[in-house]
Amino acid sequence: MNILIIEDEGPAARRLTQLLNETMPGSQIHGNLDTITSAIQWLQTHSEPDLIFLDIQLADGISFEIFEKIKVNSPIIFCTAYDQYAIRAFKLNSIDYLLKPIDPEELEQALHKFRSGRKEPVVSLEQIRNLILPMPRVFKNRFLVKIGERIQTIDVQDIGFFFSEDKVTFLKTAAGKKFIVDYTLDEVEDMVSPETFFRLNRKYISAISAVKEVFTYSNSRLKVHLSNCADNDILISRERMGAFKNWLGQ
Repeated sequence: MNILIIEDEGPAARRLTQLLNETMPGSQIHGNLDTITSAIQWLQTHSEPDLIFLDIQLADGISFEIFEKIKVNSPIIFCTAYDQYAIRAFKLNSIDYLLKPIDPEELEQALHKFRSGRKEPVVSLEQIRNLILPMPRVFKNRFLVKIGERIQTIDVQDIGFFFSEDKVTFLKTAAGKKFIVDYTLDEVEDMVSPETFFRLNRKYISAISAVKEVFTYSNSRLKVHLSNCADNDILISRERMGAFKNWLGQ
């Protein structure tokens, strides 16, 4: 059997080759090819292999570009390091895949599917592409806060900044009102748009509208003054200074 490996991680390719030599002795293993370009050149100048092991992310892009440029009839077993959510989607659609690092038992199961005649994926390559592309992030439009026994919503556009104090997270509105929120700052950071909010330091996440003044400070740091904030010593570290300036200048 002729097997082609298209994989841009050397250790992963070597491990797969070793496992294939143990599992399918006598097979001719070709590759390793680590780019879209080299894979296309190989497939155009050689007979199509009986089976292809294909990494999704190659050194020069997503491997689906191969199929956009040439016709490939060989059955494929995908190799991927994508997260478990993507893997479940692959499994749900009955697509053969291997999650790196490759497990010998999973390899044997995938090869068993191949030997039993299930050589074609049941969904199109376009559907596969959609499964692995990152989903657009969805950010909160409002936060719930509690005022006595009453629950109120605060629209995100009305929030000036979030801050942490004595292990409690607060938000302060553009009007200067302060409320407790039931999230850590780390959780809040993932909930708000990075175009509008920036993590200044361990204690503050600020909206662009709340940045009142920015000053240069010692040791290549910046000092920020926020509207409706009594803390005048909010510092941006040297490591975050470039990202902060980029955010301000968007």
